Amino acid sequence: MSGTSYEEHGDDDTALPAALGLGLLAVGGWLLTTARPWQKPGTPLVLGLGWTVSGALLIAGLGLLTRCVRTVHGAPEGAREPADG
Repeated sequence: MSGTSYEEHGDDDTALPAALGLGLLAVGGWLLTTARPWQKPGTPLVLGLGWTVSGALLIAGLGLLTRCVRTVHGAPEGAREPADG
């Protein structure tokens, strides 16, 4: 087999946060689809709470995935330019 193996890259500390991020995105998306006011009218408090929780889950999941992608695909430490503006 000509591909690279997991052992060649060492420990991968991003697998669990990435899986958690995908899970948070899935739960947040599911909650967002269940809190639609045009399908089942509810009180504004319940709808606002549902949308707030689902939005927080979506943002947290996206943040975790973004951090994992930057960790895996980021530039090596020596190749980064200084942040002098």
